[in-house]
Amino acid sequence: MKVHPYLNFDGQAEEAFNFYKSVFGGEFSSKMKMSEAPDGDKLPEEDQNRLMHISLPIGADTILMASDIVQSWGQTLHQGNGNYISLHPESREEADRIFEALSNGGEVEMPMEDQFWGDYFGSLKDKYGVFWMVNFNEEQS
Repeated sequence: MKVHPYLNFDGQAEEAFNFYKSVFGGEFSSKMKMSEAPDGDKLPEEDQNRLMHISLPIGADTILMASDIVQSWGQTLHQGNGNYISLHPESREEADRIFEALSNGGEVEMPMEDQFWGDYFGSLKDKYGVFWMVNFNEEQS
């Protein structure tokens, strides 16, 4: 089984994914605006440019995906810390690079530090309100 994180945004999905692309590299494997969906031209203009779906491979077996909510359909976004994306880079240096890039403009909850359980770990909320954990374990890499 593969598990892929799926995020929702309120009109910032494309901006956020351009940021994530700058952090992780790679190319979008799909990107579709609401206007491209059947009857998308019937949506209010402000909803037509929102993303229906975007996906960015960020590892051999992981694809980060997202969409924007559609306000005209009555959707609302409720951001909170109930979900984190937990990343497990292959080196301490890569952990530091990813953590620094994702925290740019965001809020660090726990800085990257060696933890009592033996891992190098940090957590943050990025500038789009998405919560991330970065965890490196020398023995598991």
